[in-house]
Order: sequence, then C-alpha cells, then structure tokens
Amino acid sequence: MTHGIRSDTHPPYLDGDRGLRDTATRYALLPLRIFLGVTFIYAGLDKLTDSAFLKSGGSGSIGDTMRAVRDSAAIPALVDLALKNPVGFGTAIAIGELAVGLGTLFGLLARLAALGGALISLSLWLTISWANSPYYYGNDLAYLMAWLPLVLAGAPYLSLDAMLRARRRHRSARASLGL
Repeated sequence: MTHGIRSDTHPPYLDGDRGLRDTATRYALLPLRIFLGVTFIYAGLDKLTDSAFLKSGGSGSIGDTMRAVRDSAAIPALVDLALKNPVGFGTAIAIGELAVGLGTLFGLLARLAALGGALISLSLWLTISWANSPYYYGNDLAYLMAWLPLVLAGAPYLSLDAMLRARRRHRSARASLGL
C-alpha cells in the first residue's frame, strides 16, 4: 500500500475562491488586534493623564475605587494588596495597559502582550467588575475572552514579530548557503 503526500497547504473550497477566503482567514484577528491595542493604549494614557485617578483618595481616585469594590470583589486580598500603595498600583496598571496596547498594535512580542492584557482584564474582572449582575454587564470578562485568541495565535501578519521572524529565516537561509 502506498501513501501519497499532500502538497497543498490550503483546504479545498467548493466555490473555488481560495484567494479571498484565504486572505480573510489570514487577517481575521487583525481587527481584534487593532481594537484591543488602541483601546489599551487609550486606557493607559487616560489613567496617566487623569490628575484625579492617580491619587490615594478623593473623587475618581484609584484609592477610592479600590475601597469601594473591596467587599464585593471575588478576591478581596487582591484589593488589599493594591490598597497598600494605590498610586503605585494605578501607575503600574496604566503603564501595563500602555505596554500591552503598543505591543499588540505593533505586533511586537504579541503573545506576551496579549497575555499581559488577559491578566490585566482578569484582575479587573475579579476585583472591579465582579459584582456586576448579570455578569455580562461587566466588560472585563469580555476583554479577557477577546485576548485569548491573540494569546494563542500571536500576530503572524502585519507585525514586527512577523518581520523579525522573516529576517531570521532569511539570515538562516543565507548562512546555510554559506553567504
């Protein structure tokens, strides 16, 4: 019995329109990447430039927000930890959101950036939006789920990761040829 080796890398389609369908599949995560990247950049910049947010107390401050959600959080110990230094925690979240947004938008260390975004969203869901009822009124769980495809797939197209990967392959090919 002989076995053939499939040389095609594309699934067969009944309509024969491989190009458009392949292109749509290839870039399917790009709108999500752009949305999450821009949103997290905006969220980070918004926190860093809001004079009320980066304070341990007062209307709109990270400190008052954390104290308000402490008793309704899924893990109050996380809130207690943040309350030890609310300004430091708020600054870390803002810088983290900015780094995650930039990494996602430009596709640099995209899986790591997406993991960071998922962890930020998870921590916000377990603290800030945990008490939302019904659960789908809170947006942090939806953001967490939106990050997961990017954690799995990264940014294989139109990204700095893809450019660096292509550059390494090119160098490797040249080295194997003795060039």
